[in-house]
Amino acid sequence: MRKIEISTSAIIYKDISELLEEDNMLMNKAIEAREKAYAPYSKFNVGAALLLDNGEVILGNNQESAAYPSGMCAERVAIWKAASTYPNMKIKKLAISASSSISKVDKPVGPCGACRQTLSEYEINQKESFPLIFMGEEGEVVKTESLLSLLPFSFDSSYL
Repeated sequence: MRKIEISTSAIIYKDISELLEEDNMLMNKAIEAREKAYAPYSKFNVGAALLLDNGEVILGNNQESAAYPSGMCAERVAIWKAASTYPNMKIKKLAISASSSISKVDKPVGPCGACRQTLSEYEINQKESFPLIFMGEEGEVVKTESLLSLLPFSFDSSYL
């Protein structure tokens, strides 16, 4: 038997005002995208903003359907839009913000499991990690240097 320790690290900012200029701009774009989400069933709006190597910012937001849960998360909307529009561009960083019309979201909201898997595949394929910055609608902001920090022992194409 062999025992290993897995560790991860993140920077926790008091709020969006503490972010570096580029991170602040990207988070504000995620907030802008969040405001346009279509979430009439969950009442939980999520916005994502991807910064690409070419300087383009690609936005995504969650899109729900009456055939719940056949909607799509903001992160996957953004990454697939980026991949279909700029197939050879690398992702530099991703910002995510979430809010609810039912209650105040005042703690950071990271990506769901399906989004973590999708994002990890893009990070692995581009052979370069990208920072992930996430928050609720107010309060603390979390920044990790890699999506894989949130998904140790990730599953990728090397297993297929």
